[in-house]
Amino acid sequence: MISQVWDAVIIGGGHNGLVTAAYLARGGLRVLVLERREVLGGACVTEETFPGFRVSTASYLCSLLSSRIICELDLRAHGYQIYAKDPTFFTPFPDGRHLLMWQNQEKTCEEIAKFSVRDAIQYPKYEAFIEQLARFVDPLLLKPAPNLLEPDLKDLAGLAGLGWGLAQLPGQVRVGLMRIFTQSVADFLDTWFESEQVKVTLATDGVIGVNGGPRSAGTAYVLLHHLMGSLNGQRGVWGFVRGGMGTVTKALAAAARSAGATIRSEVEVEHIQTRNGRASGVVLRSGEEIRARLVVSNLDPKRTFLNLV
Repeated sequence: MISQVWDAVIIGGGHNGLVTAAYLARGGLRVLVLERREVLGGACVTEETFPGFRVSTASYLCSLLSSRIICELDLRAHGYQIYAKDPTFFTPFPDGRHLLMWQNQEKTCEEIAKFSVRDAIQYPKYEAFIEQLARFVDPLLLKPAPNLLEPDLKDLAGLAGLGWGLAQLPGQVRVGLMRIFTQSVADFLDTWFESEQVKVTLATDGVIGVNGGPRSAGTAYVLLHHLMGSLNGQRGVWGFVRGGMGTVTKALAAAARSAGATIRSEVEVEHIQTRNGRASGVVLRSGEEIRARLVVSNLDPKRTFLNLV
């Protein structure tokens, strides 16, 4: 059974798939989202795990949702509301002491001084340095990566622009960028601070969601990435979404639907169809065939098991 032909079919109604659906629909395409579960959102959901209690069962904080997406999809009009997390860190130690970090830098420095006066002096310099790195890297997140194997003129122009941008940075920042992309978060923080309590607290952002420890290479960039998000114009601040993380998903789904996208839940894709080496549609477990000019997968790479036939 072959149903309607779509411009784009998106497999999986996670937050990335819903953002994709909203933008494609805003561009005038006929878009269909297919979600296996009864609830949209993937890992960005709020569920009633106990009668009368709704909790965010996977992701629990928000900051890296691009302000551009929030604005362009008008997510606030669809129910998105967020409250800044303050204090930003609380770390208890076995000796009974603790370290609190706040949005207010002065209060944070007072806390750090309990462990190291030198580190309290260093901390504003550290934050200013991180801001310089983030200001350079942040715009790159919304640009397509250049083709390094067979670059065309556009790719070469992009690489030249990147090189020119690097050349305009102070030498210390250029070196910092090269190091933070490859270093472990422990090595990176060792160059700034002497207090183990301060380093342990800050290193948390380098190992969240990573299959590695604080001395694993590359975790310094994970720290930078977690500090590149913003909340109400303030970089590095994370927040709690009113109604739980599922509210983000609901807002994205509402934005996609208002742009004309169709979303179906409780439908499982069996496999992707191909024709002449290109994806041409999907087949559901029910046997329904859905044709599309474009097939987009929003599946976790570890869970991508669909057969290409």
